[in-house]
Amino acid sequence: MNPSPRADAAPFALELLRLLRPHQWIKNGFVFIGLLFSDASNDWGLRSQVLLAAAGFCLLSSCVYVLNDVFDRDADRAHPLKRRRPLASGSVGLGAAFALAAACAIAGFALGAAASGGVAAVLMAYLVLNLAYSAGLKHVAILDVFIIAAGFMLRIFAGTWGVGIAPSQWLLLCGLLLTIFLGFAKRRAELMVSEGDGVSGASQRPVLEEYNPAQLDTMMAISAAGVVVSYSLYTVSPATVALHHTDKLIYTVPFVLYGIFRYIFLLHHRGGEDPASTLLTDAHMLVTGAAWLCVTLWLIW
Repeated sequence: MNPSPRADAAPFALELLRLLRPHQWIKNGFVFIGLLFSDASNDWGLRSQVLLAAAGFCLLSSCVYVLNDVFDRDADRAHPLKRRRPLASGSVGLGAAFALAAACAIAGFALGAAASGGVAAVLMAYLVLNLAYSAGLKHVAILDVFIIAAGFMLRIFAGTWGVGIAPSQWLLLCGLLLTIFLGFAKRRAELMVSEGDGVSGASQRPVLEEYNPAQLDTMMAISAAGVVVSYSLYTVSPATVALHHTDKLIYTVPFVLYGIFRYIFLLHHRGGEDPASTLLTDAHMLVTGAAWLCVTLWLIW
């Protein structure tokens, strides 16, 4: 007996959902950073704008993931894990992928425009940046990680300047250093996978040939130290104390320290090519992140 069309449609819909990588939407939490640490966090109009901006980034980032999988499908077939992705495995065709990317882009820009013209402009910059990355900039060592970090910074800008919130310079610096740390950690994990499986880094990601473990460990150490120092200075900054009427934010620093150290531990013991998966699947990271958020909210709200 032939399977019913409905039975065929369900697995295909799941493959399309996998192509969107919804677990990666957690990265768009950076959009809320400005609202969390601003003096307008109780403004429901701003909350609505930031929610629209975050939703727009979710859809546009999914569009970018789909396009990346289109461009990288041949290289992904040589990767021990990425070969299972819908386009690399052949479970989704190019036509469906392009249609899905277009739908996400249109809906994402519509949500961004509903938030504000500034958010829509940031979304456009994000799309252009990622297209340039996929077109060749991802093969330039160091610059590739800074472009990844720039994508996160644009999320912060969408949730601050895009909706009329003036961001703290310390938070911008901390966000930049954190995303650079995560970028170098991602490259370190990819290098570990390629070495462990005996697969040439060039066959998966050519830029890996430009890196070595000592370089990446040094860059991770520098950026991780920068995160801790910049965040610590932000918590004791006179401007921060005046804004939030508390000098107790310094007590959230141990959560940041533990989270960074735990992430480095996981990187060397379990791999960690995907920061979102690491965050969502490790109990220590989940508890640490939740504790940091709860304590921060309790202190400033």
